[in-house]
Amino acid sequence: MLALDSILRLDAKAIDYIIIALYFTFVLGIGYLAKRAVSNSLDFFLSGRSLPAWVTGLAFISANLGAIEIMGMSANGAQYGMPTVHYFWIGAIPAMLFLGVVMMPFYYGSKVRSVPEFMLRRFGKPAHLVNAISFALAQVLIAGVNLFLLATIVNVLLGWPIWLSVVIAAVIVLSYITLGGLSAAIYNEVLQFFVIVAALLPLTIVGLHKVGGWQGLVDKITADPKGGSAQLHAWPGAELSGFHNSFLSVIGLIFGLGFVLSFGYWTTNFVEVQRALASKNMSAARRTPIIGSFPKMFVPFIVIIPGMIAAVAVPDLQKYKQTGGGSVDYNDALLLLMRDLLPNGMLGLAITGLLASFMAGMAANLSSFNTVVTYDLIERYIIKDRDDAFYLRTGRWLTVGGTIVAIGTAAIASGYSNLMDYLQQLFSFFNAPLFATFILGMFWKRMTAAAGWIGLVSGTATAIVVFVLSENGAIDLPGQGASFVGAGAAFVVDILLSVVVSLVTRPKTDEELKGLVYSLTPKEDRSEAAQEGDHGWYRKPTLLAGISLALVVVLNVVFG
Repeated sequence: MLALDSILRLDAKAIDYIIIALYFTFVLGIGYLAKRAVSNSLDFFLSGRSLPAWVTGLAFISANLGAIEIMGMSANGAQYGMPTVHYFWIGAIPAMLFLGVVMMPFYYGSKVRSVPEFMLRRFGKPAHLVNAISFALAQVLIAGVNLFLLATIVNVLLGWPIWLSVVIAAVIVLSYITLGGLSAAIYNEVLQFFVIVAALLPLTIVGLHKVGGWQGLVDKITADPKGGSAQLHAWPGAELSGFHNSFLSVIGLIFGLGFVLSFGYWTTNFVEVQRALASKNMSAARRTPIIGSFPKMFVPFIVIIPGMIAAVAVPDLQKYKQTGGGSVDYNDALLLLMRDLLPNGMLGLAITGLLASFMAGMAANLSSFNTVVTYDLIERYIIKDRDDAFYLRTGRWLTVGGTIVAIGTAAIASGYSNLMDYLQQLFSFFNAPLFATFILGMFWKRMTAAAGWIGLVSGTATAIVVFVLSENGAIDLPGQGASFVGAGAAFVVDILLSVVVSLVTRPKTDEELKGLVYSLTPKEDRSEAAQEGDHGWYRKPTLLAGISLALVVVLNVVFG
């Protein structure tokens, strides 16, 4: 560890520490102020369903600006280049718009407190239990990723051992979530969004200046034997997908990433949906992911491009890319760029931005974890019919327990040189089969409760089988191709088995499915005319979604 410490040590001065200290003061202050608004479990877990759309929209996107987005995507940028934009323009925006336009009326209109609770109403207890347990497990695993990277920053900055850094970082996040619940998480996520942009935008600008502007970056990547022109174009993205055939690569990206993994993550992941459920009314809930889509589409320019710059401008990372040797890997791209390019003061802001991103991601994992475990597991199956104060206390203690488990799962994350590989595997296990069950159940009233849980279990098992075959070399797909294949296979198996099981089991009545199935839900219950207030063209979800989708198409054409 000493060699790595010496390579990544950031030369922070007093001004840098002052900036970091001010940020933590604000974070804990927000947690303390939010505590005053928590009087019951609904306030703690869903902010009393009282927040405006612009707040929940920024929190929606900031909750995703954790380790996955910042370190993972910059690592992908260093390794794969521009094809990484598919995680945003193909693998995020369309699904976010679908969530806002089509699915939020069902979530918000049914007044459920979580995604697993929606599964309970649609499919019954077995599917609900499978979904709740798998979601809780996924959150502590992903929280471990954010925690590990947060600890890495503290380790690099102060030289503390990783284990001590993990504990200190966990305590910081735990403090404000335990105090103020979801409101503390959301208002901190809004603050963190602006801090992250303020930190990464200057790094991108300074980095481009270092390599001679955009054209200089293009020339260096083109001349790099491990780079080449393929890393300057989004399509066909063969190195990212693992398919050498361009046609298969495009299909894999569109179906595996753009449809199964993306829709599985954004439309059924309670981490994100929880922010929309905290909105003050249906219109605000629908606009939450749509508002988030606008900053989301421009995040690649301050995350992926610094990774690409680091791969050609930082000698340590150049060596790793060429030979696979050395004391750094792709996950270190941003830290290496900060070390080499930023003066003091700006360095402190950049470190604060990284800390903010990991805290936002981990806080989102913990706030959704404590909600699902409290409402969907403890209240539903273990300790029933207690007063509201009991479940409020339970939620706070679960935040502590989830943090402790995340400290353990951080060790798993430390074993991956590119954390996006690890995270995409998790999404193929948990999100892809859930989306298959969800989308079939929402649009096909004949789907039965038995099909719900059988499809979920079989889909997850299929993704795990693909992962094992890939790890043993039976399936040879470099990059993140195995995750795409696993997600696609899980989706197809889930759909096929669900259809077969549904045809031989008894469905619910139409009356029971009202508000849960698209064709059986009255149009006025999911139309914009039913919204309270929020008039004006700029507050119409479908119009905003159309503008966002048009911008994404333009970006794909320009950088394709």
